[in-house]
Amino acid sequence: MTAALKQAIKEKARQLGCILAGVTSSEPPPHYSAFESWLNDGMYGTMNYLAEERSRTRRADPKQILPECKSILVLAIPYTPLSNNRVPHSAFRIASYALGDDYHDIIPPLLKEIVQFIEDQLGHPIPNRYYTDTGPILERDLAQRAGLGWIGKNSMLINPKAGSTFFLAEILLGIELEPDQTIVTDHCGTCTRCIQACPTQCILPNRTIDARRCISYLTIELKDEIPLELRPLIKDWIFGCDICQQVCPWNRFSAPADPAFETKIPLPVLTSDLTLTSVEFNQRFKKSPIKRAKRRGYIRNLAVATGNAGNKNDIPILEQAIKDVEPLISEHAKWAKEKLERGL
Repeated sequence: MTAALKQAIKEKARQLGCILAGVTSSEPPPHYSAFESWLNDGMYGTMNYLAEERSRTRRADPKQILPECKSILVLAIPYTPLSNNRVPHSAFRIASYALGDDYHDIIPPLLKEIVQFIEDQLGHPIPNRYYTDTGPILERDLAQRAGLGWIGKNSMLINPKAGSTFFLAEILLGIELEPDQTIVTDHCGTCTRCIQACPTQCILPNRTIDARRCISYLTIELKDEIPLELRPLIKDWIFGCDICQQVCPWNRFSAPADPAFETKIPLPVLTSDLTLTSVEFNQRFKKSPIKRAKRRGYIRNLAVATGNAGNKNDIPILEQAIKDVEPLISEHAKWAKEKLERGL
């Protein structure tokens, strides 16, 4: 029954758009000590929630989240392939995953449907808890153990047939399912393209990231001023970054996006967004992950990218942004204007 049930669950997941599905045990993640070292070295920047004791305890042991947990189903759902994130006639780039609807809104109902399917198969409710990038678990570590791929040098989970352009999601289950075989081979080999391509050199030798230097962190998670020395290195990215995935040879195998994650936001992004009102920002990005940066973060990022683009014709609109009531926007717009005036 267990093997047949596992196969039925995987087939249901495929029907719902998951390109990968694997099962692992409820045992602690194998590389938790690396996460602890990462925290102790302060690599998490301002993401203090990661270092909280409750977060550490739960990441160290899935049973601290769901005491009845006996197995974990790990799933992958594809987003827009990386070749599509530079929009014609636009000087600015957005991470591919953020071009469609917000996965925080789209994926949980899918996970709920899978849980309902399992309970229908069994004929009774089961203890469960599901997450997609929202729970205190080491999802890439668990995904590797579930056979979905290996953790690459850029810290991304990479699958030999699907690259790394997918979201991960997990369902902790209070039933026993046979674990899948772990991918133990490191298929990165001697390749260091991701390390060489990273503008801020945030990729560390132990397959982790110094978040404090990562463009994705700087443009999304960081809520304060972007460090002066890193602003030029952000180049034309205004939300997230795909560079380490763009250069990865395995992403030539990326799967087509799930329809929910095909490009939805109005494009191209123009410097006129520097004067977006709060209402206009909220309307434009209502269903987008970009709303996470909030107006102040989005326009801050756009101001930096405008300064990096080097077009002196943008000085007048930056002067408008300097007058913004939000100090964060005003300061970064001032930096960008001065950069353009110096011709750097």
